[in-house]
Amino acid sequence: MPLVVLCGLPGSGKSRRAEELRGALSAEERPVHVVAEAAGGRAALRAEVERRLSRRDVVIVDAGNELKSFRYELYCVTKHAGTPHCLLHCSGGAPHPSAGPFETPDSRNRWDRPLFIVHGQEPLPLAEIRAALFESRPPPPNQSTRSQPLQSAGFLHQLDRVTQEVLAAVLAAQRSGAQPGELIQHPVTP
Repeated sequence: MPLVVLCGLPGSGKSRRAEELRGALSAEERPVHVVAEAAGGRAALRAEVERRLSRRDVVIVDAGNELKSFRYELYCVTKHAGTPHCLLHCSGGAPHPSAGPFETPDSRNRWDRPLFIVHGQEPLPLAEIRAALFESRPPPPNQSTRSQPLQSAGFLHQLDRVTQEVLAAVLAAQRSGAQPGELIQHPVTP
């Protein structure tokens, strides 16, 4: 159910921390999935995260989280799924010339909270991470993440019928000599 997003520079220990976290959370008899680099870039990575999120499983994202815009996308995925999340920033490492820019997480941003920072070999704050994942409430959905209700089955039929009536009224008015700009009367159909 919950999502853990790891971020940091190359060589900061993200993959090692992901495995450490997987071991700690698997001991609680929860299915834990680590999602790493995916062929197809960010879209494929996001799709994999969406597929893995469920009511019971924990998903750890160990790739593609250098940019705050992608962390925000993952935050929206958790809002839509109705699940809590947290961010684990592995500090250290060094910028790599082939890697893109790294935007340091900021706990003032709602998509970067709760934020846990680990340095070097210090132990993971497992108690705090567990509390953030299993004891906190998920962010409430808003209009951008709430599923829109489907239209009734007869909606398209009704729309087609009304469109045909309006077109017939316009064509009939043209045949009877209506000029551009004249109002055309059409009975409103419920």
